Amino acid sequence: MTSTNSPGSVIVTGSTSGIGAATARSLAAEGWHVVVTGRDGERGASLVDEIVADRGHAVFVPSDLAAAPEELRRFAATAVDAAEGQIDAIVHNAAVCPPVDTFSLTDHDLESALAVNLRAPHVLTAALAPAMVERGAGSIVVIGSWMAHVGHAFVGMYSATKAAEIQLARSWAAEFGPSGVRVNTVSPGATRTPINAADDDVIARLTAPTPAGRPGTPEEIASAVTWLLSDDVTYLHGAELAVDGGITSTR
Repeated sequence: MTSTNSPGSVIVTGSTSGIGAATARSLAAEGWHVVVTGRDGERGASLVDEIVADRGHAVFVPSDLAAAPEELRRFAATAVDAAEGQIDAIVHNAAVCPPVDTFSLTDHDLESALAVNLRAPHVLTAALAPAMVERGAGSIVVIGSWMAHVGHAFVGMYSATKAAEIQLARSWAAEFGPSGVRVNTVSPGATRTPINAADDDVIARLTAPTPAGRPGTPEEIASAVTWLLSDDVTYLHGAELAVDGGITSTR
């Protein structure tokens, strides 16, 4: 059930499916006004209808995070308008993961990974965080990855962009924290989502030796994000929560 006192408005990038959609649902259930974003208008509208039917508040704003910086800034302005003039929190969830090795990575996939995983979070933060700094309140959560901390024969570019994004979050914590804006990271482990449904057997084998012994769920990641955005952890700045079933620390 939706809280009677809204904690504010939050934008969740890449929130039409998977971890992003679960995060949007979780935050709406806690009373947040959620700006759902993504390229798929049908899925976005469906998620908004679901949240509203559950007595939450959400609005869909289409986005292409691989777009040029000027378009990203226009998207940020549209999102602020959709949130009735104020964004109180950002969840940088959207990402692309070309599942190939270095030799097989195409120029298009390289540019896409850099644009969505790094440029978009940076441009959107630069567009939206100044208002938070001016108000002296706000919160940003970056969705990292366990893959940022170990070497892989595949998905090297994805891993590198996630490591860079985690470092951006640390830098933002140092930059914005003194003005009252908290920045933290949630790094999921191998998590079952619609995107990797075809690789279910691979994910099961990968996670079987971990302390949890199984893959994560989008809802488990969403719970950590929701906690980080709550008033229960106002002293947490620049932290990275490894919500990964223990795969990073025991691999």
